Amino acid sequence: MDTICYLLVIAWFNIQVVETYPQCLRGCSCVEDRHGRSLVCMEESAFGAIPENLPDDMTKIRIEKSHFTEIPRGAFSQTPALENLWLNFNDITVINSKGLEGLGNLTELRLQGNKLRSVPWTAFEDTPALKILDLKHNQLDVLPEHALKFLPDLTYLDLSFNRLTVISKEVFQNWPLYQKLQNTEERDGTAFQTNVVLALHDNTWVCDCRLKGFVEFIRSLSPPIILMNSYLTCSGPDFKAGKFFHEVELQVCVKPIITTPSSNINLPQGANLTLRCSAKARPDPAVWWTYGLKIIRGFHVDEDTIRSLLVIPSLHAADRGVYTCTAVNFIGNSSVSILLDVHSPDGSQSLVLSENPPPPAASDENVYIDIHIAKQTVRGITIEWYAALDHPAETWFTIHFGLAGNNKKEMIFIGPGIHSYSVSDLMPATKYEICVSLKNQAPRNGQCIVFVTGSDITEMEQREKLIHIVVIVLAMVLAVPLGMYACTTDTKFVCLEGIMESWKNRRRERSSSGMEHERQGTFDSLQAASDEGLVNKDSSEDRKVRRRSDDRQPKGKADQSRLAAELY
Repeated sequence: MDTICYLLVIAWFNIQVVETYPQCLRGCSCVEDRHGRSLVCMEESAFGAIPENLPDDMTKIRIEKSHFTEIPRGAFSQTPALENLWLNFNDITVINSKGLEGLGNLTELRLQGNKLRSVPWTAFEDTPALKILDLKHNQLDVLPEHALKFLPDLTYLDLSFNRLTVISKEVFQNWPLYQKLQNTEERDGTAFQTNVVLALHDNTWVCDCRLKGFVEFIRSLSPPIILMNSYLTCSGPDFKAGKFFHEVELQVCVKPIITTPSSNINLPQGANLTLRCSAKARPDPAVWWTYGLKIIRGFHVDEDTIRSLLVIPSLHAADRGVYTCTAVNFIGNSSVSILLDVHSPDGSQSLVLSENPPPPAASDENVYIDIHIAKQTVRGITIEWYAALDHPAETWFTIHFGLAGNNKKEMIFIGPGIHSYSVSDLMPATKYEICVSLKNQAPRNGQCIVFVTGSDITEMEQREKLIHIVVIVLAMVLAVPLGMYACTTDTKFVCLEGIMESWKNRRRERSSSGMEHERQGTFDSLQAASDEGLVNKDSSEDRKVRRRSDDRQPKGKADQSRLAAELY
């Protein structure tokens, strides 16, 4: 009996121990010492996320090499006694703003060797007792002015080996501990008893005017604030790279001031020209020219000056106009304009004041642009073109699009390497013209297409066709989609008159013979005219089949078809 009682007591005691000290997580070890219980998980890829069933009596948790990427909301809210949290060498990229919720007793947080690009600094409102924050070997590139506002008792901050480039001195001036140190020294004249360690080395500091306040702050530091490595070095700009903070003199930031040697230039055709502008600013501004969508960046001259050059070889009449040089930095922007006048070689005629466009340069007169319709949709067309150029990778094009016969057309500038353009949302029964020209030149013969849209949107949508190409105005017959017809420029008027006359004759013949099936739309009428030899048609066998409609065309639709044809 005594033996049985003894065994029952032992069993009861073991149950109490298990209830008091829950088992550790798989792949982890639990240790208890005078500071409390610790959970240590060092096994490679033990967890894909922070475990949800963490023991609630832990005072220290160390999880490393598990490669989870996030600290979600309330991840440690079930461990209120936690004082030390080590999450080094994982792949953490995101910390939820409430990821540290419930950790009012936390005094140490180490996140070394993760992939943090930013930190939600307001999350530290939930950790008022935090004294040690280790963020080294991350990818932080920004430290906002309020970053340390919620860390009043912090005595160790490690931001080394990150990507910080610029920090405002207000980051530390807003730090409650720094303010407390300043007030203590002013009031008592005695040093603060606790040392405060900052590690800021091995960042990519850009030593320009934006870092002026921070450099002055670093120079002014003295105990109890101690830099772990006081030799902070510049990574940029290039002429300051490798210099220590105490070796550089930084000036106040300045808005760009831009100048040019001449704001009005008059040169003959064929001359070479280099436009110049200079910009002074701190930090260095971005500089570019604007004219005909040409952009060229400036190059560095010295610490405070950027000079930009725009080279225009062999001036043409199309190069005349206003060129603007603009400089921008985060303080502001400034610009200067240069008026270029190009006159004839003998100087007898200025081309800037001429109302009509000047004649093209001889080198551009014979430029050949092959333009054709590549695709037609229910509500638009797509054109493609090919230009025989010496430097196709550097040539800009201009699309001229609008109603046929209207001199005012929309202009769309197309960059080098692009050889197609789509037009959509076209109106029915409307005559359009689209042209492709070089740069800012006016379109020439052979660079335009004229087309008319179908007259009945509903009918065309049912047949999945809206665009009927009736006339293509070119100096040659272009390749057009299957079943379409082209009239050349030389025979355009005779061709069109023949088409219209043939169309009217066939309508009279069908009316007199009582035919029940009529052709639908302007395009079918043009095909009938083509059979009589009035327009050129591809002679291949697969294009000899005529399109015919199996449905009778209502009278109203026939009138609309006649209206579309009469646009010509």
